[in-house]
Amino acid sequence: MLVAIYNRVFDPIDVPIIKKILDLVEAHRLQPVFFKDFYERISAFCPFAETPKLFTGKKDLPRNTDMFLSLGGDGTILDAVCFVGNSGIPLIGINLGRLGFLAAIPEEEVEEALLSLVRGSYTVEKRTLVHLDSSIPLFDGAPYALNEFTLHRQDTSSMIKIHTYLNGEFLNTYWADGLIVSTPTGSTGYSLSCGGPVVFPQTSSFVITPVAPHNLNTRPIVVPDDNVISFEIEGRSEHFLCTLDARTEMIRSTVQLAVKKESFTISLVRPDEHNFLKTIRQKLYWGIDKRN
Repeated sequence: MLVAIYNRVFDPIDVPIIKKILDLVEAHRLQPVFFKDFYERISAFCPFAETPKLFTGKKDLPRNTDMFLSLGGDGTILDAVCFVGNSGIPLIGINLGRLGFLAAIPEEEVEEALLSLVRGSYTVEKRTLVHLDSSIPLFDGAPYALNEFTLHRQDTSSMIKIHTYLNGEFLNTYWADGLIVSTPTGSTGYSLSCGGPVVFPQTSSFVITPVAPHNLNTRPIVVPDDNVISFEIEGRSEHFLCTLDARTEMIRSTVQLAVKKESFTISLVRPDEHNFLKTIRQKLYWGIDKRN
């Protein structure tokens, strides 16, 4: 099994768990291919007998890769989505970060998780993406996101007006600091922190969530993901921020923008004992009584 290994923000404090993972990869006879920058950093702590296969991005990631192993937090998983793209390579995340909704495997379950890969005792979940169409080229040929698309004000403390349309029909004008269009996967991220609902990953929907809306009766809304959502932006500044997950572009109000469901999906791997309900109970502490 060819396993791509990726880490975005290397921290020497993670060396013991990373070394454990690499030892398990070797013990289970998995063939690794390392993200070049990560290999150069970790090789100072874990010497390699010979230089392994390396990749630097989507273009030189081997197409026969069986699994993409992300070491870090949810931000690392979101980076990995750009490497995998429409290749169909499944992603699995080991949590070296904080919350870890997507990178849900904690340090103490690493050995069992890798054993699950070897045995094939895991579940692959198909997650939808949001796709951005724009009148100018944006996001370097990867105009999609696993979590969310957002619009934000820039260079001013004043609110912006975002005229929003569903399939060309007017929905609402949001007077706000910004607007989020979230996938079900992203509903537990930025959208949740702005008052949006938690949506099950299998739900065919988008969540439109305003950021600090001035109209107090304006609330998040869930719409079917077969809609095309388009925008017109007004504000005191000529420039605005447009994001796909953690990637940001500065745009002018004249740029035409619309989002829709991406034509391909991302495959997230989870061990059979993990599921969405278990994750939200653990991460959001649902059902836990702290009064005792």
